Amino acid sequence: MSEFRYEVLKVCSQTGARVGKLTTPHGEIVTPVFMPVGTNATVKALTPRDVRETSASIVLSNTLHLYLRPGEDLVRKAGGLHAFMGWDRPILTDSGGFQVFSLSDLRKIDDDGVTFRSYIDGSKHYMSPEKAIEIQNKLGADIIMAFDECTEGHADYRTAQRALRRTQLWLERCVKAHGRDDQMLFPIVQGNMYPDLRVQSLHHVLEHAKCGFSIGGLSVGEPKSVMYEMLDVLREHYPTHHPRYLMGVGSPDCLVERVLRGIDMFDCVLPTRMARNGAAFTSTGNLQLRNARFAEDFLPLDPQCDCYCCRNFSRAYLRHLFKSDEILGGMLLSMHNIRFLIRLTERMRDAIYRDRYGDFAKEFLQSYQWDRRGE
Repeated sequence: MSEFRYEVLKVCSQTGARVGKLTTPHGEIVTPVFMPVGTNATVKALTPRDVRETSASIVLSNTLHLYLRPGEDLVRKAGGLHAFMGWDRPILTDSGGFQVFSLSDLRKIDDDGVTFRSYIDGSKHYMSPEKAIEIQNKLGADIIMAFDECTEGHADYRTAQRALRRTQLWLERCVKAHGRDDQMLFPIVQGNMYPDLRVQSLHHVLEHAKCGFSIGGLSVGEPKSVMYEMLDVLREHYPTHHPRYLMGVGSPDCLVERVLRGIDMFDCVLPTRMARNGAAFTSTGNLQLRNARFAEDFLPLDPQCDCYCCRNFSRAYLRHLFKSDEILGGMLLSMHNIRFLIRLTERMRDAIYRDRYGDFAKEFLQSYQWDRRGE
């Protein structure tokens, strides 16, 4: 584990937001960081070269999906996930806990693990904490996740408490099963929307965290105000020497708000999913390029953006691509949306270094119009 370390480089005197550096066997990750999602060992619509051009320092893949297809043994034979997908920078794998949660009609949970049916062909499978770690050991990502039970945002206290107990027991089994010194295991904080359960979970997680931990079970249908409340509750209990990873959050306003609340790492499928549907982040808000008002708009998608798409193509051309069902439209917007979020984290870090992150956050949130019609 000597290849892993986290160093705090700067704390904003105005807000307490911070810049840090996480060192892994495949390179350094400067935080705050947005991590593009490559569920099936590929960031949708982009080549690894495209992803590198966005300045992404780490990508995600998913254990459950790769277990079902093509299988962890094949990936290991290929030389591990880095070689298999042609990505030489850090990789993080999600354990599959959230994906199992999403298969609510196709799974059964008990204290030993989860029995579920494949979303691909309906075949029956079993996932235990030990199995989740074994798969991730074979995949060979730099950072791996503990297997956890995620509950719906409106779950009652008893259900949340039972799921947290399982998550805690499963974490201890994951720690025992983990056998690679060149991988860092991140435990996951759960507890639904109950402050006492969240704090209890965090304290248990910190008993097992060596160089980072995750916060799961948020952004699962609850109002943003409730999510912020949970993060505010946890913040006073965070240690300074671990990076804090909030799972599955990726809208620009959420990233800005989460860094205010002490979060360092983020991931989400949102930027590429929006892109495939013709929607883009811009400096003033999200746009839907299919709209007729862009038919003769020859401005760059976002004049303030430095990505390949914005440097070379107009809104009118992008609209033409989507109206013509051309694959290139989704590719260009995917590249742009990921670069937009990564550039946003770069701007966050600059504001933190200048001790004005509070001012930056206020200015950004006032100017950015989050319109869900643009998705």
